Amino acid sequence: MTAVKEHEISLVPATDHAPSVYSLTSDAFDVPTGREEEWRFTPLKRLKDLHAAQAPAGSTWSLSADVVDGVTLVNDTAKNDDRRGFTDRVAASAWQHADVVSTLTIPAKADVAETITVNFQGDGSTQYGQLDIVAGQHSRATVIINHVGSATLAANVDITVADGAQLTVVSIQDWAADSVQLSHHRLNLGRDARIKHVVVTLGGNVVRIIPSVNYTAPGGDAELIGLYFAGANQHAEHRLFVDHSVDHCRSNVVYKGALNGADAHTVWVGDVLIRANAVGTETYEINRNLVLSQGGRADSVPNLEIETGEIVGAGHASTTGRFDDEQLFYLMSRGISADEARNLVLRGFFEDVLNQINVHEIDDRVRERIEERLAGN
Repeated sequence: MTAVKEHEISLVPATDHAPSVYSLTSDAFDVPTGREEEWRFTPLKRLKDLHAAQAPAGSTWSLSADVVDGVTLVNDTAKNDDRRGFTDRVAASAWQHADVVSTLTIPAKADVAETITVNFQGDGSTQYGQLDIVAGQHSRATVIINHVGSATLAANVDITVADGAQLTVVSIQDWAADSVQLSHHRLNLGRDARIKHVVVTLGGNVVRIIPSVNYTAPGGDAELIGLYFAGANQHAEHRLFVDHSVDHCRSNVVYKGALNGADAHTVWVGDVLIRANAVGTETYEINRNLVLSQGGRADSVPNLEIETGEIVGAGHASTTGRFDDEQLFYLMSRGISADEARNLVLRGFFEDVLNQINVHEIDDRVRERIEERLAGN
């Protein structure tokens, strides 16, 4: 693959990306127009009015889960407003209009060997939702969130990882072609807490997911991994914000995506803020994009702001490119067809990130869906 742009830094001044407004109601935020920095890449006309907070709910948010002993999923119609506010109109609207709050609780000191699966099945209607995942102190678990069917969905996922806990959360967007999803994932880490947060986006018309990381004590460790494949006319957008506001914490971001088809569009924005008191921070973020056909567009915007020089290290890299002709020629000269050669290169491109995800329950499914997307195009 030939890179058309790449940059890597250790210290670069930037603008402050930390949100300044927190609210539980959508009225605190203006309706996006597309001129705002955080909305300039998003096709607002395709959001079915979710960004305006005016779309009526068609059915009640409904989740099911395959849980093991000790782990619980409770769907509660009573909402507790005693929580940190949200940072944009869609997230506040999702909370405001959600009829049910679903809470998945992993008990303290539980070592859950089996994967916990949470399922959302779209029924074609507009829905708003709130999912809370709480990992108790010194617990260990893996949670997969499946999004399938057809839906227009605005939802929040709040993840709390208590002191000493280790949690893996995999969110899979495998929607029907007409679906729209706008979601915020808020990660809160306690002392020496570790999270691996994975986003896999394969389907849907417009998917926009915003993970954010908040450290509450030293020793927090966040791995944010993403894999996405956008086909013709599909928009897949991932915006991350890692707020290093506590000393001696770590973050590592790896997102890789491919585009195939006319008007396929992917957006990756990675904002990392290291505050003046966050000494001993270690952070790195990388985004790779592979364009498989004419007519696709990949936007990649890494941002890093550092307010103290007393850190272990910080940097970022971004690469967007097409297939390397020499690589294809090498494979074809050994009797491999052009289509199969492209598929081999793409498999190798994604295999690295699948190995980093290291959740075997999703490996075959993701590979099969990628093969289907390639065959369909």
